Amino acid sequence: MLVLLPPSEGKAPSGEGAPLDLGSLSLPGLTGARETVLTELVELCAADEAKAREVLGLSEGLKGEVAKNAALRKAGTRPAGEIYTGVLYDALGLAALDAKARRLAESTLLVFSGLWGAVRIGDRIPSYRCSMGVKLPGLGALGAYWRAPMAEVMPEAAGDGLVLDLRSSAYATAWRPKGEVAARTATVRVLQSKIVNGVEKRTVVSHFNKATKGRMVRDLLTAGAQPSDPGELVDALRGLGYVVEVAERGAGDRKPWGLDVVVREL
Repeated sequence: MLVLLPPSEGKAPSGEGAPLDLGSLSLPGLTGARETVLTELVELCAADEAKAREVLGLSEGLKGEVAKNAALRKAGTRPAGEIYTGVLYDALGLAALDAKARRLAESTLLVFSGLWGAVRIGDRIPSYRCSMGVKLPGLGALGAYWRAPMAEVMPEAAGDGLVLDLRSSAYATAWRPKGEVAARTATVRVLQSKIVNGVEKRTVVSHFNKATKGRMVRDLLTAGAQPSDPGELVDALRGLGYVVEVAERGAGDRKPWGLDVVVREL
């Protein structure tokens, strides 16, 4: 099983560990592309704060993020699972996992990133600010920039098992499963069910979508579940108490499975 996650806009401060070593990160086939993005981001932020804030979409109150980016090569590092914070990661609760669930998380979770392409939660990185929607002056839109490098490494990373894709749309632009990988990929939509005047009404959940996905991954990890395909994932989630509905598929369909997770309480 490989679980694809978005990063978080908010991040914990850089750690006190050794500075960044790009060569130590997972998916070494991305090292050259990472170096290119890192160099441009650092140079942009070191040269012109106003321009960098414009490119990164930062308000005046977030200008400290520019200085942080300018110092990325010297900053301390910590595991990516500690850097990423926010609703999904709070619900996922990596720090509270037992040793077995933590090992499973380290081998199955892959966090997509505008700066790194994708990293595993044990990879040591500094805190940074650079979303996939950013257009760097010399590289253009990062979602488009990462497509070729990610297409080279992701089929091997996906292996021959389930790919559970929980990324937001901006991060999905960097890599879209194709062919037989797509056929064993599952995407998840979270719907809230309410009874209004005796009739069930369902709405797409926005903010709490992240919390539900974080809890879902935590529950899979805690249970030691390692489904090998989308069908087994559906069975595993239902066994954990989730209400899961599967979008209709045609015979021999080679596109990702669409799963709706229906919740009543957020």
